[in-house]
Amino acid sequence: MFRKILIANRGEIAVRVIRACWDLDIATVAVYSSVDRGAPHVRQADEAWAIGPAPAAESYLRIDKIIEVARASGAEAVHPGYGFLAENPLFAEACEEVGLVFIGPPASAMRAMGDKVEARRRMIAAGVPVVPGTEGAFDGDTDQALAEAERIGYPVIIKAAAGGGGKGMRVVDGPEEMASALERARSEAQTSFANPTVYIERYIRRPRHIEVQVLFDSHGNGVSFGERECSIQRRHQKIIEESPSPVIDPETREKIGEMALSAARAADYVGAGTVEFLRDDDGSFYFMEVNARLQVEHPVTEEVYGRDLVKAQIRVAAGEKLRWTQQQLVPRGHAIECRITAEDPERNFMPCPGRIEAVRVPSGPGIRDDSAVSAGYTIPIHYDPMIGKLIARGASRGEAIRRMRRALEEYRLEGITTNIPFLRKLMDHPDFVAGNLHTGFIAEHEEQLHQVADPSADEITLCAAAIHAYRSQIQRSLEQDVGQASGQASNWLRLGRARCLGRLA
Repeated sequence: MFRKILIANRGEIAVRVIRACWDLDIATVAVYSSVDRGAPHVRQADEAWAIGPAPAAESYLRIDKIIEVARASGAEAVHPGYGFLAENPLFAEACEEVGLVFIGPPASAMRAMGDKVEARRRMIAAGVPVVPGTEGAFDGDTDQALAEAERIGYPVIIKAAAGGGGKGMRVVDGPEEMASALERARSEAQTSFANPTVYIERYIRRPRHIEVQVLFDSHGNGVSFGERECSIQRRHQKIIEESPSPVIDPETREKIGEMALSAARAADYVGAGTVEFLRDDDGSFYFMEVNARLQVEHPVTEEVYGRDLVKAQIRVAAGEKLRWTQQQLVPRGHAIECRITAEDPERNFMPCPGRIEAVRVPSGPGIRDDSAVSAGYTIPIHYDPMIGKLIARGASRGEAIRRMRRALEEYRLEGITTNIPFLRKLMDHPDFVAGNLHTGFIAEHEEQLHQVADPSADEITLCAAAIHAYRSQIQRSLEQDVGQASGQASNWLRLGRARCLGRLA
């Protein structure tokens, strides 16, 4: 086992990895930018090293600086967390070149799965179903794109081959939209990923986003940890995740688990990863992509399966075999995760960085808070606005929802604007409670989710203001009466002073 690990990340995931290292009696090294000098992950690590100014391109994305710190600190392995360099094959290779263990999949697997076109090709060869579309990269003109769309059937979606997070994607409902959509998708792909390559596939309306957690060791053993329902999204960014999915039965769980394992084996995968699928209304599953890293939403799987995925990652990277067989992994209960962000839902989810004046973290049965904030901490503008993750576990989905509602009511982050009120509305929405979910849920119910929760709230506010004004007026009148009384008595006070000073006979 490793003696010391460097965490090449920040925020709540860095704290999460530090805690796993503590459990394994492994020393930790944190890295930080100039604005993160006092951040929680810096304070909790055994040692911390500065790596540059605030912009990520000059700090958390600097492979050379992170490698330099890892070697100077005596770290034996590097955990990338998620985001930043987590899926960068160059970083994995750089670690290997200097004798550091990269706690993640090999660079070859990252390349195979990072290129969406190559991933589709491998999935087809492995017998994993994919959404009907172009067999490879599409580099034709508008007329050729129109021909492909006619063959596939409208609506279609144009996707960046090197993309992710909703960038480089355009939905095309008809021929008249193709030219501009193709141009914009390529332009955005070039800007975001320095690669204009795109491909075209059928666009599935109102799908569910279902993903399967997998874990492989370097000895050829692999297991799946059931599915996560990630359909509550905004602009392809997940907001709420849960496990298990309300629509997956044990037979289907086993089926998609085998599909996920086949997909990972097609890339010679090692470590923790997630295979993502789209589920159509008819129950068909289509491969979407593999995330070659630990996912933000991994805690819901940990809660339902009772396994620590971060510790498992570290053990696998150290060369150990998996400690469980597929038969030993049985889901129990239900878990829901809400991503807590410093965003204003009423202003188009505008980031709201700032200083946190006070914190009250929810607690009680079934509640877990994975965050990295404290009173006095300033959320910087330079990074993702996610503050942390709130997880609720219950014996059933209904109990998990009720516990999440309670936890969201208890959560207090004074001094900044957060998405917590929006999450409360989501938890109360009848369709969410019923499990009627799809990736367009938020857009479909946007008006309800953004309206004032209580129609009488304005009237109550006016009444409260009127009562406050009346009481203030009464208080001022009383003070005036007291002042006048004091004025009448002031002559006696002056007489008393004069006598004490000997000015009166």
